[in-house]
Amino acid sequence: MPRRNDIKKILLLGSGPIVIGQACEFDYSGTQACKALKEEGFEIVLVNSNPATIMTDPEFSDHTYIEPLTPEFIQYIIEKERPDALLPTLGGQTALNIAMKLYESGVLEKYQVKMLGADYAVIKKAEDRSCFKQAVLKVGLDVPRSAFAYSLEEAKRVVLDIGFPVIVRPSYTLGGTGGGLARDMEEFEKIAALGIESSMIQEILIEESIAGWKEYELEVMRDNKDNVVIVCSIENLDPMGIHTGDSITVAPAQTLTDREYQNMRDASLALIREIGVETGGSNIQFAVNPRNGRMVVIEMNPRVSRSSALASKATGFPIAKFAAKLAVGYSLDEIQNDITRETPASFEPAIDYCVVKIPRFTFEKFPEAQDILGISMKSVGETMAIGRTFKEALQKGLRGLEIGHSGLDSKLDFRQITDEKMRLRLVEPNASRIFYIKYALQKGMSPEEIQDLTRIDVWFIDQLSQIVELENELIEIYQKEKVLSKEMLRRAKEYGFSDAQLGQIMGKSEADVRALRKKNGIVPAFKLVDTCAAEFEAYTPYYYSTYEAENEAILEEKRFSASRPGKRKKIVILGGGPNRIGQGKEFDYCCCHASFELKKKG
Repeated sequence: MPRRNDIKKILLLGSGPIVIGQACEFDYSGTQACKALKEEGFEIVLVNSNPATIMTDPEFSDHTYIEPLTPEFIQYIIEKERPDALLPTLGGQTALNIAMKLYESGVLEKYQVKMLGADYAVIKKAEDRSCFKQAVLKVGLDVPRSAFAYSLEEAKRVVLDIGFPVIVRPSYTLGGTGGGLARDMEEFEKIAALGIESSMIQEILIEESIAGWKEYELEVMRDNKDNVVIVCSIENLDPMGIHTGDSITVAPAQTLTDREYQNMRDASLALIREIGVETGGSNIQFAVNPRNGRMVVIEMNPRVSRSSALASKATGFPIAKFAAKLAVGYSLDEIQNDITRETPASFEPAIDYCVVKIPRFTFEKFPEAQDILGISMKSVGETMAIGRTFKEALQKGLRGLEIGHSGLDSKLDFRQITDEKMRLRLVEPNASRIFYIKYALQKGMSPEEIQDLTRIDVWFIDQLSQIVELENELIEIYQKEKVLSKEMLRRAKEYGFSDAQLGQIMGKSEADVRALRKKNGIVPAFKLVDTCAAEFEAYTPYYYSTYEAENEAILEEKRFSASRPGKRKKIVILGGGPNRIGQGKEFDYCCCHASFELKKKG
């Protein structure tokens, strides 16, 4: 279908300031949408209260308002600008909630503003937990046993029927705000009261606890012709009971059988159609009982999310950009993938590498805060790493956190940790648990014992065990022979060991290890993130490093040089790393402008 001609001016809402539970992911999606819609010739009105984001740069929209994101202020802007449409699915929960209030108050109808991507009924069906539960059951899918409550007295009656432990989930909140796990009535009363207060409609869902089950997400896109694609599958390393934003997540899913994945895929298609998301991206979360395979639907976001940003970077498939184009009339088969220039957006990404996202916490800034994790999100940022294996990507991701670790290394001597503390740090979800799993393996605990305590799938624990085993092997060989062979060095690099980690093993400096490695011809190759596992030629040079023979960056450089006259100078731009308290997205803004300007200068 051609782009819509009944719309000329579109209002986009941002997500406001950074808060714990929400970082730059919606600025990323909003900026993509602004660029895509301007390319199509639409006039863009943007509202966001955060001046540090690249989205609010005057170059990205025709009319930029740095104003509070409240229905009252948005109404003034609608009165002044008279947009034809509002696109609410790219500014996170903030934008979605404001759009709902503008619809309910009659503002959108009064000024004849259409909602794009998902209308009021669709958003309500996905976000209102009562409506969502009915939709899930209607298509024959399973949900945890649950009931709704609108007052503390009603909540207490419900919980006695379901039995402890229970999860409390408020409707219309972001990052699990106001929710939590309650194991007894005293705990429940506090969480339920906070949940009712946090919900925009004073509604909480009280459901049976499925803490310890395996958690998955599928990123799904649908167009106005009812084409649906699965962009990416994501598996949480941590089990249910920890907010997905606080969990280490892996793409693609690692521990599903093909049959289980196909069942999950079919469920996603049925659900996005039943909810009725007209155009754009959604993420659907599932839980699977590892003991009997029972699969339940947890929730669905009828908008781009933190996971959408991860899936976009993990696959090279620009979800927000495509969502914006779908919202103005195009179908997936009409949108060209920029990376391949041959495949349409209806061509599902295929990836031949592993992506690991690791959350970054800043508990040291809050001395009285416990680093115990639950369903209310506490991370302030995240890193993402790509490698040929989970082991390599995990170790790279841990380095990227900038918390003093050079991989899955040891800050503590495992022999000094008491068995009591070890068990506690494994049972309680916490920011350091990945390292305590290593200490437990070093102490001789089996992967199965660790699985019993953490409820983390034994496949992931076995992967960590392989890293520990190789580290022990390297230490043993070096102590005997005072040298590591070329083969052992290469194997260590393939497992994601950094030069600093190897230096600790060998008693050498990082620089000495790097020199030794280069002397042995062990240098990283760079591979393309091309959305199609090298089935088609890629035109966007988007790389990750790994230790293999073929360097695709050199091949790309030769191909691009042939089409570009003269030798162009190169400049490296360094970013600011993951968000943390004391550093937000202001350096991303600076890096974007540096990139744009240097590109203009050739």
